[in-house]
Amino acid sequence: MLRPDLAAVSTLMTGPPVTRFAPSPTGYLHLGHIVNAIYTWGVAHALGGRVLLRLEDHDRIRCRAEYEAAILEDLDWLGFVPDEGRHPLARQSDTPAVYQHALDTLRQTAQVYSCDCSRTDIGGERYTGRCRARGLQEAPGRGIRLRFDEKSVQAHDLLAGPLEQTPSEQCGDLLLRDRDGNWTYQFAVTVDDLRQGVTLVIRGADLLASTGRQLLLAEMLGRTAPPLLLHHPLIMGSSGEKLSKSARDTGVRELRAQGLGPEDAIGRAAEAIGLTSSARPIHALDVPSLFL
Repeated sequence: MLRPDLAAVSTLMTGPPVTRFAPSPTGYLHLGHIVNAIYTWGVAHALGGRVLLRLEDHDRIRCRAEYEAAILEDLDWLGFVPDEGRHPLARQSDTPAVYQHALDTLRQTAQVYSCDCSRTDIGGERYTGRCRARGLQEAPGRGIRLRFDEKSVQAHDLLAGPLEQTPSEQCGDLLLRDRDGNWTYQFAVTVDDLRQGVTLVIRGADLLASTGRQLLLAEMLGRTAPPLLLHHPLIMGSSGEKLSKSARDTGVRELRAQGLGPEDAIGRAAEAIGLTSSARPIHALDVPSLFL
């Protein structure tokens, strides 16, 4: 399934949806990002909603100013204009107090503890709670985790259908801040979606598995109604892996160097994901028509 049933979606909405386009400035945009932009601007504007731009630069080690500048330039070139978050620019790195406040909120109602485990100590994706009872004090080189009880989370994705996940079985206790002092993706994105009033989360299917932990975390932070969810298909590379920011042949900068115009790049992305049968030129303003 490539397109949501907008009539059915409308019955689930309490008002015009608010969604976000949230790239990380750890590399350059590629065709996969254009696909996400097509779904984000297309579905949101087809429903009369708004798109927020948010630069998710929580990883201060990998983020670079040159990537941020290139992302903004490529978005302008493509013609995807956010309704908010461009002037002034919304960056996670500009709001550290927001994440600290969210952490303090969790301390009052949930078990939050320090953890000095490395990836080698954990040995996999699921954290078993090794540091829960160690009583470690917060210190440089130690992360912060949130204990998850054995609670299942039910949700409905507008493309994937019904979901049921148990975060404690999938990932164990959630890492909120890593050993380098960076807020983690799972924590920062959940806090941001709550504070920015995001009611429709649109992202790639590779993030579907992390939905339950974000919904549970949002509930623990006081969110009373979960957002609508849409996880769209990904463009796969020749090796069967999703496109990465190092994919030279599909990068927006490379497409521009080949002489393609923005309408050609959007059309190529729409054809690659199956939204159109051919790579016909599509203007950014016409993207909502793909979903009507």
